[in-house]
Amino acid sequence: MMVAPTGRVLAVLELLQSGHGLGGAELARRVGVDRRTVRRYVVHLQQLGVPVEATRGRDGGYALRPGFKLPPMMFSADEALALAVGLRAASKLGLDGITPAIASTQAKLERVMPTDLRHRLGDVEQTVQLDLARPFAVGATGTLVALSAAARRQQRVRLRYRNVDQADSEREVDVYGLAYRGGGWYAVGHCHLRQDLRCFRLDRVQSVEALPASFGRPEGFDVLAHLQRAIATLPRAHAVSLWLDTDLATARRSVFVELGSLAAAPRGGVRLAVQADDLAWVARELSRLPFGFRILKPVALKRALAAHARRLLEQAGPTHSPTAA
Repeated sequence: MMVAPTGRVLAVLELLQSGHGLGGAELARRVGVDRRTVRRYVVHLQQLGVPVEATRGRDGGYALRPGFKLPPMMFSADEALALAVGLRAASKLGLDGITPAIASTQAKLERVMPTDLRHRLGDVEQTVQLDLARPFAVGATGTLVALSAAARRQQRVRLRYRNVDQADSEREVDVYGLAYRGGGWYAVGHCHLRQDLRCFRLDRVQSVEALPASFGRPEGFDVLAHLQRAIATLPRAHAVSLWLDTDLATARRSVFVELGSLAAAPRGGVRLAVQADDLAWVARELSRLPFGFRILKPVALKRALAAHARRLLEQAGPTHSPTAA
């Protein structure tokens, strides 16, 4: 009989200790194996004395016998690395008051980890740096917890929200999900006040109230993709239009989402629409592109691009001709 990989067997055990029965298909999906392999892992656990009980039938699954107490937490080297990097990342995500919770979590993990894994956790904490966007706004941990719970349960909420002009409003929202992007936390969902999709910065949410109403989340809705598009198309001081001398696939690889929206042009090439407050910033971003482009509007962007080119030449210093022999 083939020996089951220890890491995946332990993963099955960790999933079962939640106290809720799990179907074979769900266990297989979470562990990344097929259902037949899950059955083999369950047999392996039973041979080790772990009382895993199985129910048959179409909706059958597995659960630990009620009252069974698992031994202290055990972590593989990969799990310890995942925990260490995850805690390191959490400390950089701009959540108000989360630092003490991270410190206490690390202390609890260190108490139950073997010495070698504890050293691995300390190594990552002391030597690994993550290049995450510096938070421009601190999100409230309680707001994140409340809105994520509402999104999972598909339960409508009432928000008291303060906009950029410091004006408060109350609105009912169906929260589809949350995302961290560019230094800020956002909730994305359907706003019943505006009758449209909206993005809400968590640092501007003044209060959250769960309502006795449910909603259906659109199938396959991508919260982060919508947030990226919303940031890119937010009306600003300058509406910029360009034609890119390339195909759509290449443009998508070269133009970051927040710069603007891309669309195939009718006669070839790609149209790029940008909303910007600073044309000098647009000029700097255009200078990075590996293909040609044409500015359709505004004319002021051509002047900003010319000024940027002059600055680059000045920074490069004078050009000296080779001395004749």
